[in-house]
Amino acid sequence: MIWTMELASYLDDAPWPATKEELIDYAIRTGAPPEVIENLQELEDAGEPYENMEEIWPDYPSDGDFFFEDESEY
Repeated sequence: MIWTMELASYLDDAPWPATKEELIDYAIRTGAPPEVIENLQELEDAGEPYENMEEIWPDYPSDGDFFFEDESEY
């Protein structure tokens, strides 16, 4: 299973929390690339819904990962 930011972006508007089957259904209905559906099919199905993308892809960058503090003075 290989995730990229581009592939993960197809699940940005998914109906979280969602089960594996709900995410696969959502990906198919929204026209996500086959790689997204394949990645979702490889997930463990513990019967519990996934709360967010971080539970699927632990290395998913958060908003804080893109915050750069500008230390220069004007």
